[in-house]
Amino acid sequence: MNFRIQGVVVPIVTPFKPDGALRVEALPALVDFLMKCGVAGLFVGGSTGEGPLLTSEERKALCEATVAAVAGRCPVIAQTGAPTTAESIELTVHARNAGADAAALIAPYYYTHSVEALFRHFAAVAEACKDFPLYLYNFPAVSNNWLRMELAQRLAECYPNIVGIKDSSGALENLIACTRVRNGRFNTFVGSDGLILAALAAGVDGAVSGNANVVPEIVVALHRAMVSGHLEEARRWQAKLDAARALMGDGGNLALYKALLARRGVEVGSVRAPLLPVEEEAVERCWNKLQALLPKAEQG
Repeated sequence: MNFRIQGVVVPIVTPFKPDGALRVEALPALVDFLMKCGVAGLFVGGSTGEGPLLTSEERKALCEATVAAVAGRCPVIAQTGAPTTAESIELTVHARNAGADAAALIAPYYYTHSVEALFRHFAAVAEACKDFPLYLYNFPAVSNNWLRMELAQRLAECYPNIVGIKDSSGALENLIACTRVRNGRFNTFVGSDGLILAALAAGVDGAVSGNANVVPEIVVALHRAMVSGHLEEARRWQAKLDAARALMGDGGNLALYKALLARRGVEVGSVRAPLLPVEEEAVERCWNKLQALLPKAEQG
């Protein structure tokens, strides 16, 4: 299957109303903001999007609303992994039918599974959606399961619609090994923002960057500099991104991401319980420092 994305993919935050209900009417403004900054795609219902806090029906509604808001301007990847194979298949079939361009599946989480169990899980989803591009999503810190290169290669050899991997393990050697799967035609993404420069230098296709919700210009500039061969410029952008990561908690404070988006003119509400909102004083301190890192035209 010929499906490939290169560049910065943003795992978008999920907008909520004050009562905790989905606020899908806020998605068009978020999508427009990110598209204007040059992102290559959007990733829906992932960790940054509070996917584990959504019901299956909410995940479906979020996918549908995002596809509608994007309106074909960039690829939409729906995160459809779930603890059970049956739910993973249900969500993946729905994503395909809803018009998403691809799905990404985190390993079935909570229990630690054998390699054979993982193979059979992903194989079942691939069999159910043979005409739909699928990405493996390696995030062992939250799934309790490793998706190593050997498993990726076996799956890719058996199922042409398994087209790539997003690796958030922080183990760059595993991701680099995956660039050699299917003779280099496996679509690879780094999910650890501190490793973007190194991953791109090693031949990885792009980044799925949670911090790019708030500072998309920095991450897009880093990618563009790197693929243009401007290594020193890319290093400077990685340094700016590292500084922004330190300020924002590098994905560990989703409420802060959302509050900072509001400062940038994109209202998405706060987080869903049991996550806690952020204190306004903390938002103010972070925003005052973050503005200095943004390209001058974007400082507000």
